Amino acid sequence: MATQPQKKNKMTPAEYLAFERSSLDVKHEFFNGEIFAMVGAGKNHNRINVNLTRKIGNKFEADKFACDLFSNNMRVKLQDSYAYPDIVIFCGDAEFEDNNFDTLTTPVIVMEILSDSTEAFDRGKKFAYYQTIPTLQEYILVSQYEYFIEQFIRKDNGKWEYGSYKGTDQVLKMESVNCELLLSEIYLNVEFESE
Repeated sequence: MATQPQKKNKMTPAEYLAFERSSLDVKHEFFNGEIFAMVGAGKNHNRINVNLTRKIGNKFEADKFACDLFSNNMRVKLQDSYAYPDIVIFCGDAEFEDNNFDTLTTPVIVMEILSDSTEAFDRGKKFAYYQTIPTLQEYILVSQYEYFIEQFIRKDNGKWEYGSYKGTDQVLKMESVNCELLLSEIYLNVEFESE
């Protein structure tokens, strides 16, 4: 989802959480003391999100729920910041920041569906924020404009290894959760605009 900056003074993380938990209509991400309103997503973005949620959820169900996922509405803690990934995967018991159970602290995989307005941030500063999460093993960027997925895997030495998948016959391999998806499944019923 796209984000738009809000014109407010800088907040503390505690002030943000109080503000966010009282916000009924709009979700906000929080980076470096500033809040950003989440903007609605289009048809392709939503279709890809539904496909990922359904396909990954089905695979995890067959594996007796060793891992599970949340889609869109689960806030994730990033050091002193907060984000709403499009898809977040965790393994074992989910751990949360507090007893509100609305802020996950133990993601293993974060997926972002790229849009024109968020792509640069998702690739740059947002990825840097996600890298501060000790449990995070994979960061996956999904294009909504073509069959194209990029994957960053944290190796044992702490470095991130890059890989990409392009075309309907490619298989996205999420090693940290033992899950594979064909790109044709991820992009099922997605209609790309012709140039």
